[in-house]
Amino acid sequence: MPNPAREPTFLPLTMAAAARADDEGAQAVRTRAQSADQAAADCWLSLVAGCQAGGQTLVSRLHDLSEATSRYAGMTWWLGHGSVHRRRVAAAEHRIDDAVREGDGAEFAEAFIGYDQAVATVVVHVQNRLGKLST
Repeated sequence: MPNPAREPTFLPLTMAAAARADDEGAQAVRTRAQSADQAAADCWLSLVAGCQAGGQTLVSRLHDLSEATSRYAGMTWWLGHGSVHRRRVAAAEHRIDDAVREGDGAEFAEAFIGYDQAVATVVVHVQNRLGKLST
């Protein structure tokens, strides 16, 4: 039986940030983050084992998370003032895809740090902007 404390976690900041609000948008981000995190763990195990990684599933899950994040942020902000964050999320997502295709575990782990920070930053920014933090 897997021990959750020992399983790799790739999106801790995003999941924690999304858990701080209890609205529909934050729940969508949290659900997508959990799905992407599981796909990342599966892909990571494949990379470490030297097997062909399940990269297509991971890329799809990351895209779903990025889309949920953009909806949560609101398209006006995402395409306007939030465009620097949008570019960071997209660049990190692309970097993860490259690492999977190249089978580079170190790059994969490093790219996930950037992706997690980028998405979590957007989530926290939205929550602060909209006053949606729960106490």
